[in-house]
Amino acid sequence: MKPRRQSPLRVSLSNRQRNLPIARARLLKFLREAASLVAADVRRRKADVPLQELSVAIVDDDAIAAINQQFLNHAGPTDVISFDLGDGLGEIVVSAERAVIVARQLRRPPHAELALYLVHGLLHLAGLDDRTPAQRRAMRAAERRVLRQLRP
Repeated sequence: MKPRRQSPLRVSLSNRQRNLPIARARLLKFLREAASLVAADVRRRKADVPLQELSVAIVDDDAIAAINQQFLNHAGPTDVISFDLGDGLGEIVVSAERAVIVARQLRRPPHAELALYLVHGLLHLAGLDDRTPAQRRAMRAAERRVLRQLRP
């Protein structure tokens, strides 16, 4: 029996911020490539359905702070929040404003910081966590592996 061919990832993108210009087609391509690399890197330790549909919202700090409070009961803005909705559906909310602020502090391009947040969210959707020091080390290593492969 032949393995079932996975259908291409469907990605919807909503840009609800004005802190960082977004090249929509380029970002959609990045998300599809990153999701494929994450799936190959993680190989889904859980026996659930692979990611088939991804919704990404790029927001500002006020919007992500409201989501952070509503869904995680955490006060204030954060960089990225991911929601595994089951049945191959995932959602990532990322703060472009946070990416700009942190990138300035680290003296790196804000789009590189945003890319890191998106890969981090994809890794969460693939089953990785970062609650313990060992999990954080594994998450950082996976982020580096994926981002290194996405560089031209």
